[in-house]
Amino acid sequence: MTGNGMNHQIETTVLVIGGGATGVGVARDLAMRGVETILVERGELASGTTSRHTGLIHSGARYILRDPQAAVECYQENQTLRRVASQYLEGDGAFFVLLPDDDAEYASRWLEGCRTAQIPVEEIPVSWVLRTEPAVNPRILRAFFTPDITGDPFRLIGANAISARQYGARILLHHEVIGLVQEHGRVVGAWCHDRQQNRKVLIRAGIVVNAAGVWSGRVAAMVGLRVPLLPSKGVMLAFNYRAINRPVARCHPPSDADAMMPSRSVLLSGSTDGDICDPDDLSINPHHVQIVLRESEKLLPGISAARILRVWAGVRPLYLGEQSSEDTRHITRSHVLLDHEALDYKPGLVTIVGGKWTTYRLMAQEATDLVCHKLGVSRECRTHQEVLPDSETQQRFWPGLPLKRIEQSSIAGELICECELVTVADVTSHLRHDPETTLQRIRQLHRLGMGSCQGGMCSYRATGLLHTLSRGTVQGAVKQLGDFLQERWKGMWPVLCGQQLRQVRFNETLYSSLLSADRGCCTGVEVDKQEQKYLT
Repeated sequence: MTGNGMNHQIETTVLVIGGGATGVGVARDLAMRGVETILVERGELASGTTSRHTGLIHSGARYILRDPQAAVECYQENQTLRRVASQYLEGDGAFFVLLPDDDAEYASRWLEGCRTAQIPVEEIPVSWVLRTEPAVNPRILRAFFTPDITGDPFRLIGANAISARQYGARILLHHEVIGLVQEHGRVVGAWCHDRQQNRKVLIRAGIVVNAAGVWSGRVAAMVGLRVPLLPSKGVMLAFNYRAINRPVARCHPPSDADAMMPSRSVLLSGSTDGDICDPDDLSINPHHVQIVLRESEKLLPGISAARILRVWAGVRPLYLGEQSSEDTRHITRSHVLLDHEALDYKPGLVTIVGGKWTTYRLMAQEATDLVCHKLGVSRECRTHQEVLPDSETQQRFWPGLPLKRIEQSSIAGELICECELVTVADVTSHLRHDPETTLQRIRQLHRLGMGSCQGGMCSYRATGLLHTLSRGTVQGAVKQLGDFLQERWKGMWPVLCGQQLRQVRFNETLYSSLLSADRGCCTGVEVDKQEQKYLT
């Protein structure tokens, strides 16, 4: 490997691989118990599966008949997150509705299952649902209120990372694990590629925690172990307006695209399942897009004609074990903790895999309990008791909060992103704490570029501000802009039609023709192809 110097070596007690929800949760829990910890992530935090779901924090009701263990875990963690992470949550519950095509008998068994598991589900009048959510299908036969809510995965994981650092953990981003290190049959660390410094880094550790999610199998394979995972891809859509105020799901066995969730200023729908793929394959299956649109129409008639902002895919790390892979819907959504010393005679390595975003904290606690047992550390877990940063007030997000914040201050004239109300102050505050803050990180924390224009009017403003304040190179700023536009383009082109097609044509004219920012941006040829496809 070429680089700018000699290899670098670091030593720690525990090395955590993976900067998703579970990995960051493990790093925080270990640090809170006084264990020296380093976490490595090949990209930004929450850049894998954690960032590619609908943001639903499950009550467990969805899985109660098919996977009761996972259901109970979800409900318990739902309640825990309400206590310790309120600032990053939204809503007070969700509606499950029975449509005319659904099995009425299933609804009765489902309701009984929830009551047996002590998941508080209340049957409510259909008229109440239609009064509070007038966009919902008026033909619904029964309706139920459940504790499902939504959350912001980026900011929640960011808060975990802040807390982990406050307790002494080190988080090394853009460090890709390229090999595990063994001595006398024991895993004693990992070789990483520091992408920013372009050098190899050896991190020696007493224990390595493999929390790489859908890539966990690849990490384990570095020392000849097999973690039986089934990477199942799901497709989700974002519509440009918040058509409902609470999540709405169908009361039937889990299936494709049977739930819709509000997410800040937009509406999300998804997801599909069963598209088995490589963990890095985030390509969009056009058939799955049609499935999401078809099923969304059943819940919210007319929604398929709304403006679609983008489509994206996420890959679930389903743990197979001894299960059959014929139907991914029947594979457990619970998690598995693998002690490779006991299972494979490979001391020094622990893998935590499977589960849901909802249960990340529980997964981290169980993995940390095992690590602490091996290290002889007797301190108890406190992550279910200690609130995350900025959640002390127990205030939850509500849709009018960003506008209220701007109206009550003097920053109304300093908007960078009108769609999501991102201000100059939002960007500068992060740069003060982290001079290497990127456009992608600002998007994660403040939804820059996630509104109707998909970065058309805000990305060049934010790039200029970041370049001015960080005093980086022009080439670096242009590369960031290109990468940002490319990610926005990836999500738009599979669903280009109508108003969003016109928006992309405008973006292409602005960046390619006026600003000559061809790198990373859609080209006129690409837009012409999509435009012709739409017109014909």
